[in-house]
Amino acid sequence: MAEFETTIDPAPATAVSATDHAAAALLAATLLSACGGGGSASSPAPTPTPVPTPPAAGPTAVEASRFLAQASMGATREQIARVQAIGYAGWLDEQFAMAPSGSHWDWLVAKGYDALANKNSETGADPTIWRKLLSSPDTLRQRITLALSEIMVASVSGFNGGWKTFSTAAYLDLLEGQAFGNYRTLMQQVSTSAPMGEYLTFRGNVKFNATTGAMPDENYAREVMQLFTIGLLQLNLDGTPKLAAGAQQETYILDDITGLARVFTGWNYDLASGDTNTPDFKRRPMTMTASRHETGSKVFLGTTIAAGTSGEESLRLALDAIFAHPNVAPFIGRQLILRLVCSNPSAAYVTRVAGVFNNDGSGVKGNLKAVLKAILLDDEARNAARLTDPAFGKQREPVLRLAAWARAFKASSAADTWTIGNTSDPASRLGQSPVRSSSVFNFFRPGYVPPNSAVGNAGLVAPEFQITNESSVVGYLNYMQTVVSKGAGDVKADYSALLPLADSSAALLDELNVVLAAGQISSATLALMKGGIDTLASGTDAARLNRIYAALVLVLAAPEFIIQK
Repeated sequence: MAEFETTIDPAPATAVSATDHAAAALLAATLLSACGGGGSASSPAPTPTPVPTPPAAGPTAVEASRFLAQASMGATREQIARVQAIGYAGWLDEQFAMAPSGSHWDWLVAKGYDALANKNSETGADPTIWRKLLSSPDTLRQRITLALSEIMVASVSGFNGGWKTFSTAAYLDLLEGQAFGNYRTLMQQVSTSAPMGEYLTFRGNVKFNATTGAMPDENYAREVMQLFTIGLLQLNLDGTPKLAAGAQQETYILDDITGLARVFTGWNYDLASGDTNTPDFKRRPMTMTASRHETGSKVFLGTTIAAGTSGEESLRLALDAIFAHPNVAPFIGRQLILRLVCSNPSAAYVTRVAGVFNNDGSGVKGNLKAVLKAILLDDEARNAARLTDPAFGKQREPVLRLAAWARAFKASSAADTWTIGNTSDPASRLGQSPVRSSSVFNFFRPGYVPPNSAVGNAGLVAPEFQITNESSVVGYLNYMQTVVSKGAGDVKADYSALLPLADSSAALLDELNVVLAAGQISSATLALMKGGIDTLASGTDAARLNRIYAALVLVLAAPEFIIQK
């Protein structure tokens, strides 16, 4: 055990084990790995191709694992078998039909986190977030909730008004509730949620004051356009910028922000009882205080809401106008592709997904079930030829790496306390913690390009690399060494299924390769890993566990695992 648990430092060590040499080599390779996709953002759109009919024989275990890397919080042998049995579309339909698992809110109340002593703390927020991401059976819903939380961003520490933990719960329960719903409904619920009103500071927003000159807060008006719906630039259906005389065109200007901000005045907590010593008001939609709402006309994005229109009606009309904008489908469709499948989808892929966003086949716009099917069943997501394309794929963000380990080996919290905590520290933990982005711009921007990189030279983007550097990569591996062998807080894995394989490094690595890396770890990398594991003792359960720990850390450090294809 002591040999394997040597911490890997950025500086060379005087003596390390063969396993640590292998891990260090994999770390170096990971830092040099690139991610990308099927074409630059400025390339012309190829002719869309239809989604192929899945083969009658159904997917192999490796194909099923690859699908689950895109569609779930992490593959398990049981889920792999289920995908093989009923196919990709059947598995999606089964997940869509699955009832949501117990809410964040109810779990927190059951655990007593609604005690008044917790009013001004974040206690309980991280446990409930991790609990559902790592263990809830509705794994597709959890993956989409995580994706939506990185598009319509709010953050635990950014909530105010007390009860931050319950603001977190209310917001995540809202996202979960609409993960398979309609994007227009989601826009409505987010725009009236108390947590978002806190986070983007329009709760308590008041109309123009002619005496003081004070203007309505513009924060939410700006971000609901820039980040949640239409983006900064006018787009073609394929997600590429529209050009006029060779120049890109903005979607809105300052006057549009000012006009839209007038809509988001008068909204505040639903506090009919006046009681803030219980958190219940955090999950009730905000209500309108008519005297604080701007009653003058509101002009934005070519839309005029007439003077005298009520606050509630103004909000409905404003969101309808934004939702009708042609950018919504390619902007949101592309971001969902980025979160699930690849960092640089081809223009044709974005076109197909945006087309389904605009019309699900029944004339409905914004049907997220249909959009998710379009993303995950598209030829660009499923075609095995993409595995050999060095420009295809995405970096698996740190939260998903931990989730892959936890899901694959049935990690659980015996006391149901889930004390993983805040994993934001890049030097000693993951460098990312769910629902803890430092700003509304998420942990990484969708258009991030690593400077002086092959990715940038190829005209590609690599969002997750914005939180990737030498410190974070080494910190991740050191953290996962502890997690694998001792657990994350009170969250422990079950390696009983691996014990019978552990005396054979080849059999052990083959199993981990399928479940964690969808069979994508190269023979050269496997040979490097095997050399390290074969230096370790075997023949007893203690020795077998040590080999399992070593194999897991090596796989979790492998470039072919870090880069999701």
